Amino acid sequence: MKIAYLTIAAAVLALTAWNLWTEKDWRKQATAAMVAIPLLLRVLLIK
Repeated sequence: MKIAYLTIAAAVLALTAWNLWTEKDWRKQATAAMVAIPLLLRVLLIK
């Protein structure tokens, strides 16, 4: 179950990072960055 959770979190992190780099509006980039940080910590197993 933990592998499935990490896989889903990594996939969402990848999509968020892709959105962060392709988005032109700085407000949406800031929102994507705020979403990406907790996901990165979860993928790295840092609580």
